[in-house]
Amino acid sequence: MNNTPTDIIFITDLRADAIIGIYERERHIKQTISIDLELAAPIKEAARQDRVEATLNYKLLSKRVEAFIQQSEFQLVETLAEHLAQLIIEEFSVPWLKLTLHKVGALSNSGDVGVRIIRQKT
Repeated sequence: MNNTPTDIIFITDLRADAIIGIYERERHIKQTISIDLELAAPIKEAARQDRVEATLNYKLLSKRVEAFIQQSEFQLVETLAEHLAQLIIEEFSVPWLKLTLHKVGALSNSGDVGVRIIRQKT
């Protein structure tokens, strides 16, 4: 059987500013991070009940992710992505997620740069 979840809640272009980077100049300015998330969330019961308590509350999740990014001071986008994935899995009981982290404007000659990771609860 395929382990890919059937039901997905997604959030795109969730933005927050953070200290991130390996260069000295990056350690003194905040840069914009954009996050795209796909989150496994069985929604059939939530749809039946029509109650937010029966599903993944994406507003609470987005506020928590935004606050975490703003308080972080990692050097690598890979580290931020990994920590965010673990936070979401643990605090929101998400069994599977795909997280794409964009470091907006990091390269002057590129439209985008970042990392994409897929993690699941162990």
